[in-house]
Amino acid sequence: MEPESTRTRTSTAAPLGEPRKALALYFSLPILSWALYDFANTIFSSNIVTIFFPFYLQNVIGKNEVMNQIASTFITYTNSVSSFFLVLLSPLFGTWIDRTGKKKSYLVAFTLLCVASTLLMGAAAGWKTGAEWFGLNAGLALVLLMFMFAKFFYNSGLIFYDAMIGDLAKGKEVGLVSGFGVAVGYVGTLMGLTVYPLVGEHGFHKAFIPSALLFLLFFMPLWLFYRERPQATRSAPAGKPAWWRGYADIWRTFKEARQYKNIFLFMIAYFLFNDVIATAIAVMSVYAKAVVGFSTGQFILLYLVSTVSSIAGSFAFGYVTRSVGAKRTVTIVAALLIAAVTLASTAASQGMFWAAGSMYGIAMGAMWVASRTLIVNLSPPEKRGQFFGLFAFSGKLSSIFGPTLYGTITLVLAETGNLASRIALGSLVVLVAVGLLFHAKVKVEHDHA
Repeated sequence: MEPESTRTRTSTAAPLGEPRKALALYFSLPILSWALYDFANTIFSSNIVTIFFPFYLQNVIGKNEVMNQIASTFITYTNSVSSFFLVLLSPLFGTWIDRTGKKKSYLVAFTLLCVASTLLMGAAAGWKTGAEWFGLNAGLALVLLMFMFAKFFYNSGLIFYDAMIGDLAKGKEVGLVSGFGVAVGYVGTLMGLTVYPLVGEHGFHKAFIPSALLFLLFFMPLWLFYRERPQATRSAPAGKPAWWRGYADIWRTFKEARQYKNIFLFMIAYFLFNDVIATAIAVMSVYAKAVVGFSTGQFILLYLVSTVSSIAGSFAFGYVTRSVGAKRTVTIVAALLIAAVTLASTAASQGMFWAAGSMYGIAMGAMWVASRTLIVNLSPPEKRGQFFGLFAFSGKLSSIFGPTLYGTITLVLAETGNLASRIALGSLVVLVAVGLLFHAKVKVEHDHA
């Protein structure tokens, strides 16, 4: 799963009253249908973004070591283009929420567009044609285009989905509901992998249409049963067009963050840490197969182990954060991330890569736990929502830079074969190290969980 922070700035809290018991929360129809959407979109993110789309490109393009590097470039560049448009338009989506109070209608629209784009990926991958677009086989070019659309629509929908949590829970219920959604989402990884028997070792495009249909199936409860309450809306300030306010808010928050030195320093560090995590997610499948020699089945098992490691890391490092403080915990997790990436980039055996994958999974889950706590500790309470929004925006921005860096290295050094991928992955260590330098300068007065 790809970590996404919850937008609380625009949401309306649930009515005040006695806190509900956990089981009453989890099995209420609105919350259960909301959590099942996490289950549904995880099928897309794991099956399409992480596993089968990269495998498809490697199978179609990567006929040898040199072409494997070109396949990696296509994978990272398509991810970067999709992220670029998300960064460009996501402030506008926040304005839509503020102006209309609506989230479900936009989520439904973006989800259906994502499903449709993924179905078209499957159709295009099976299109046997000699026609060419921009020097590429027309079928392959259409798959690339539809993937960029699908990933953009998927990530756009998450902005509205995350904002719904404020309508479902209040106070201490928010953490329970959020955690329930994440847990249900991880189970979606297992459901998504039920398409694997259709794929085998080479028919990776055969996973596209079933994955889209599973996404649609488990999205249906939210579409059919979730009822959105009318909410208060905000009008744009006089003299400013409504569509511009989201961008103005981001710029104003950025300028305010610069006045809070420690928040600004950590924002830079987090940008670099998240950069590495986003890039590793995008390239891990092709790297494992092309460089380390994993089979499809072996990688899927590794992916499951990494997912379990991420769950364990999230849980365990919650206690570590409480014990040693958020700043020290981020340092520990960054060091673990350096160790994982170093081990993966130098892996001389599958065993070494197994160890790297498990360490990476722990670091991925733990980084968000510790970072979120540190943001809370550094932010003035009255500006916390603003700064969380800025960090979410920073995370989206970082998902452009890292994949573009990786893909450029594999493109430039393609003639060196698998060494190019090892250098590209190893370059991520430098990003984490620079992030640690900024992080070391952060001062926290009251570092608590």
